[in-house]
Amino acid sequence: MQVKEFFPDGTAIDNWFYDYSIPQLEDLGKQYKLTDYGILDDGCVHTDKIQALIDEAYKNGGGVIVVPKGVYYTGSIFFKQGVNLYIEEGGVLKGSDDISDYPVIETRIEGETCKYFPGLINADNIDGFTMCGKGTIDGNGLRAWKAFWQRRAWNRACTNKDEQRPRLLYISNCKNVVIADLKLQNSHFWTTHIYKCQFVKYINCDIFSPAYPIKAPSTDAIDIDVCSDVLIKGCRIEVNDDGVALKGGKGPWADTDPKNGINERIIIEDCKYGFCHGCLTFGSESVHDKNIIMRRIEVDGGFNNLNFKMRPDTPQVYEYILIEDVHGHADHFFSANPWRQFYDLKDRKDIPLSYGRKLTMRNCEFECDVFFDVKEDKTQYLLSDFKFENLKIKAKESRLDEKIVDGFVINNVNVTQI
Repeated sequence: MQVKEFFPDGTAIDNWFYDYSIPQLEDLGKQYKLTDYGILDDGCVHTDKIQALIDEAYKNGGGVIVVPKGVYYTGSIFFKQGVNLYIEEGGVLKGSDDISDYPVIETRIEGETCKYFPGLINADNIDGFTMCGKGTIDGNGLRAWKAFWQRRAWNRACTNKDEQRPRLLYISNCKNVVIADLKLQNSHFWTTHIYKCQFVKYINCDIFSPAYPIKAPSTDAIDIDVCSDVLIKGCRIEVNDDGVALKGGKGPWADTDPKNGINERIIIEDCKYGFCHGCLTFGSESVHDKNIIMRRIEVDGGFNNLNFKMRPDTPQVYEYILIEDVHGHADHFFSANPWRQFYDLKDRKDIPLSYGRKLTMRNCEFECDVFFDVKEDKTQYLLSDFKFENLKIKAKESRLDEKIVDGFVINNVNVTQI
């Protein structure tokens, strides 16, 4: 019998979070295998043919697009209600590295709605969308990474969007989504981005982008943007930016814009991290995150275990957060610092006040350079009601400044300087 568990604010964790089943191919409806419709492993970009197959499946009442063994190239494709995606073992759906294969559309990126490029795989306003199989979705991002760093060498102030590049997966306004067993790799930009979605599961996925020899810039593994009820379970994450990043909007009045909003009831569990900038990062464009759990995690390198990015131009609330049973090593165990990259107060005269509160970190064994990398700045943000307990830490910098946090409970915290 499942022991009843609760989110940090006392809300019961719904039974939905305990269903780890992955649909089988035969469960996904009529099968539309690429090679049966003249879409071949021939090095050509087959965007139009694959989209036509998705449209045909939709008109026929739904089904599943099957990618068999081989490498099949495409630009942006857009899934519709009732149409799923299955990639067989040995099958690779590979993105074009020509930006003209990705149309400019109205989309959501970096905390704002604007004209930009969609993902390689897109789904909007669908109830019940599954992507699974033992195969791979490969963004083929090398050309874009090299171009980005070339541009940055020419202009240090260029932004992430200045080098035109798509995400690997963009899912918006959807419910009941399952992404399972897939390898998701080499994205040009963010790897997966979910916006205004409910009940999304990532199960047993392997999400990768390289940090060397060519860094894959801004290839976050999972960006959660104004979503509720998200489970990330049994995944392996190694990317050249944040592993799981909580988004939701940016700007001086971001908390009043209906296109922005809260992320809540998020569980990240039983995952393994290789190199990344942050295993769990709040921000940089985020207005409210609540009831976030990260537990039973192995960390093998990277910059931050838990990171609060505090934007001086955006009102932010990060609250009711539980980090437990995390083991491994990274540069920082916990960081909270001002984040000023590309910030803009516009015509607002005051700095909007932000809050980080109700954080519990417990039952962790960790080795790091810095245990508590927190800058105090009460003109910008207030930290309160932290609880650190049963922590066994080895750190080069072992300082823990309790006075930075209003209401800091510390119990059985053993920090050894190395």
